[in-house]
Amino acid sequence: MLNYRHLYYFWVVAKEGGFARAAARLDMAIQTISAQVKALEQELGHQLLKPSGRGTTVTEAGQAVFARAEEIFQIGELIVEETKAGSWGQSARLAVGMSDGLSKLAAHVLLKPVLDTPSLKLVCHEGEVEQLLAELSMHRLDLVLACQAPAPNSNLRLSSERLMVSRVDWYGPTTLVHKAEIDTFPACLGALPVLLPTGHAALRGRIDRWFEANRISPRIVGEFEDSALLSLFGSQGMGVFPVTALGATDLTTVRNLRLLGRSEGLHEEIHAIRSRRGLHHPLVLKILAGARDA
Repeated sequence: MLNYRHLYYFWVVAKEGGFARAAARLDMAIQTISAQVKALEQELGHQLLKPSGRGTTVTEAGQAVFARAEEIFQIGELIVEETKAGSWGQSARLAVGMSDGLSKLAAHVLLKPVLDTPSLKLVCHEGEVEQLLAELSMHRLDLVLACQAPAPNSNLRLSSERLMVSRVDWYGPTTLVHKAEIDTFPACLGALPVLLPTGHAALRGRIDRWFEANRISPRIVGEFEDSALLSLFGSQGMGVFPVTALGATDLTTVRNLRLLGRSEGLHEEIHAIRSRRGLHHPLVLKILAGARDA
């Protein structure tokens, strides 16, 4: 078996940029650490470090080993943290990232299977997809929900699964939505005040193309990054707005809203993006199972 103590010494040397700094961090003799790293190189049959100025640099083979060592020792830290949390009776923690423009109502529905978990501590972050994926790759998040799959990037080592494709419905306050508008949907969207997500949302591009295909020139009176905020302003009478059919289940608690119409050919996607750590997170697995069942 691989000698993980040797691997640990190599990992520290690579992170510190040299044997001297690694020795100071570990409070060990340089010769001892050097011997351990050489033993690892002999075991693997490749040179992992080479001199560079006053320090060392990682070879191509060493970069591959270092990437795996990062995963191994980060997971090792998590084992300690999670064991302590279990022994102290602390909460079950789930950190979820949600991309800007994602329907928060739909995200709430997707998270429902875990919301009754005893002692759950749910942490939600919102931001740009690239920022969230960086946090995910560093294991600061357990799951990212996004409107689109991530661009291929072998360095991040992420997996993605499309959780849902949901049609888009249009709702509006009863003061705006009358039988005449419902009977002329979707053409009536050219006359009614319309609220939309901002351009950074993947759904906005699909909506714009749908408007163009249906020859509708909407009167846009508001644009929102947060879908829940969009729904709030719509319910207060500002305009009609789109919401995924999945997210619309949460609108039943909002008074003074009526269904205006259902879009044909307009859909929103939600993708679940995980790091290797998230592949085995029990709460993440429960969320994915609930989405597949739905």
